[in-house]
Amino acid sequence: MKSETLIQKTIAFVKETLLEAEGGHDWFHIQRVFLNAKYIAKHENVDELVVALAALLHDIADSKFNNGDESVGPEIASNFLRSLELDELLIEHVAKIIENMSFKNSLEKKERFNSIELQVVQDADRLDAIGAIGIARAFNYGGFKNRALYDPKIHPALNQTKEEYKSSTAPTLNHFYEKLLLLKDKMNTKTGLKLAEKRHQFMLNYLDQFYNEWNGDFE
Repeated sequence: MKSETLIQKTIAFVKETLLEAEGGHDWFHIQRVFLNAKYIAKHENVDELVVALAALLHDIADSKFNNGDESVGPEIASNFLRSLELDELLIEHVAKIIENMSFKNSLEKKERFNSIELQVVQDADRLDAIGAIGIARAFNYGGFKNRALYDPKIHPALNQTKEEYKSSTAPTLNHFYEKLLLLKDKMNTKTGLKLAEKRHQFMLNYLDQFYNEWNGDFE
C-alpha cells in the first residue's frame, strides 16, 4: 500500500475516533501537529512515514481521558496499524514514539526511548502547546476541568514530579510556568526551536497583558 494511501486511511480513522474529543485534543489539534511535523521533517533525515503516522496517532487515546492509563493509546495505534498490514518494526517504532513523547514523561528521571522521528513529532506537538493556540488550548482544558483562571494565592509548583504534574488541579495560569514556558528550551531540533521562539515571546506578551488587566493597570 502506498504511503499516501496509508496516511489517508489513518486520517479517516483518527477523525472518526476523535469525533467527540475535547477541543484541545481533537482532530484539529492532530492536523496541526501533523503539519508541524511534516514541516520540521523537511529539515531532518527521518523516516517520513513513521513521522506522519506517529503525528496522526499520538493522541488517539490521551491518558488524561483514559483514567491516566498510558498504555491505551499505543495499543489502539498498534492494532490499527496492524490492520493495515504494516511491518512490525514500523508499528513498534510508532508505538514507542507515542509512549515517550509527552511532557509529563520527561519529568521522570530515567532513560527513555529516543529517535530522530520521536524528536520531530515531539517538537511538533509541543509547538501546538505554545503561542496563541497553546494559550487557547490551555484555557479550553482548564474550563473542561472547571479550574480557576488565576488565583494569586496559589503559586506555580516548579520542579514537579510526574505524579505531582498529573494530579495538579491548579489554576490555568499556573500551567504557563509549570509547562508552557518550559517547552522552548526543551525543543529537540533547530527548526522546532526557531518556530518556538516566536510563540514563546507571544506567551510572555500575553502574560504581561493579563496581569495588567487583572491588577487594573490602565497606563
